[in-house]
Amino acid sequence: MNTQIIEEFRANEGRVGGPFDGAPMVLVHHVGRKSGKQSVAPVMYLPDDDDPAVVYIFASKGGAPTNPAYYYNLVDAGRATVEIGTETFDVSVTEVTGAERDRIYAEQAGRFPGFAEYEEKTKGVRTIPVLKLTRA
Repeated sequence: MNTQIIEEFRANEGRVGGPFDGAPMVLVHHVGRKSGKQSVAPVMYLPDDDDPAVVYIFASKGGAPTNPAYYYNLVDAGRATVEIGTETFDVSVTEVTGAERDRIYAEQAGRFPGFAEYEEKTKGVRTIPVLKLTRA
């Protein structure tokens, strides 16, 4: 499924249809911390209201009980390359925690109710991580 989303993203200047129709999408390039393998993860993002160089991504994994592998790769590396629209650029990666994390996640859940459902599924199991991607 990811391959199809990635191809559609690139063919349509960063836009995809289906369940992601109209959603802001980013392709996050990351390197496996164990395998060393290059991978690309298509994920939804939330732009920062005050800083155009910042977007937030959410390691929701659809509400699964575990974090997605890309989360660990990004946190470990502290940097990545992303594609947004037709642009490709490097970013630094930092995890957002505490009240700031909660505020940002609530904003995303307000815009896209599926994120509220993911949080409900993971309640008592894990807190869905929020990662800040800052253009380098």
